[in-house]
Amino acid sequence: MSEFLAEVIGTMVLIILGNGVVGGVVLKDTKSEGAGWVVITIGWGLGVAMGVYAVGNVSGAHINPAVTLGFAAVGEFPWAKVPIYITAQVTGAFIGAIIVFLNYLPHWRATDDPGAKLGVFSTDPAIRSPFSNLVSEIIGTFVLVMGLLFIGANQFTDGLNPMIVGLLIIAIGMSLGGATGYAINPARDLGPRIAHALLPIPGKGGSDWGYSWVPLAGPVIGGIYGALFYQAIFQGNYSSGFWLLSALMVIILMAAANSELTKSRTPAEEVEEKLTGN
Repeated sequence: MSEFLAEVIGTMVLIILGNGVVGGVVLKDTKSEGAGWVVITIGWGLGVAMGVYAVGNVSGAHINPAVTLGFAAVGEFPWAKVPIYITAQVTGAFIGAIIVFLNYLPHWRATDDPGAKLGVFSTDPAIRSPFSNLVSEIIGTFVLVMGLLFIGANQFTDGLNPMIVGLLIIAIGMSLGGATGYAINPARDLGPRIAHALLPIPGKGGSDWGYSWVPLAGPVIGGIYGALFYQAIFQGNYSSGFWLLSALMVIILMAAANSELTKSRTPAEEVEEKLTGN
């Protein structure tokens, strides 16, 4: 099997099981309707583990452009292969989303909420605030890539690594995923969002392309920074990329925090601030 095909299949397995569990929870009249966030995070974790089990010995099972870019940024993966891997990952995610659509054929018409239908395919935030949502995706993917490097630095019983990776995904989902639905993977969001736009889903509504940049940019920034941070702090290699992204991270975090704190001020507090000059 080629590395391209391996990444297609691995990402497809991830999406079938990950998006599939979301469909079971949010679509009407399924056996698992309303099962909740814990079931979704466990489903995603097991989906990642199965994707890694499927093709880890062929391609390394990146199944995520943020992982591919992060590893390339620290010299753990050749840049020449990056376009091949990312193309395969988006393709696999697109195919996986079509399979999920077919699995729940009667339930699309039974579900009235177009937002729930879109949620089976792509992520959306609990509170829409794009800059803060970007920060959440950066943090989640930062933890993902750092966690993968932590896992890689330890020796486990043969065959256990993919399950540990799955537990990492569950932990991120339960701890950090409630803000944005934790894409932490550009292909996981983009491929299924394209499928949503193209598939004849009854009453589906729009594909929310206005938000789509967040689950693309956030994981890319977080994945690359996670790898550079690990290289700098744990290996003592402080590259120029690390310092540049560190500065960018400070700017993004400060801007997001300032934006949210400004929103939280009451009219009376704003008047008092203007009068006192504080």
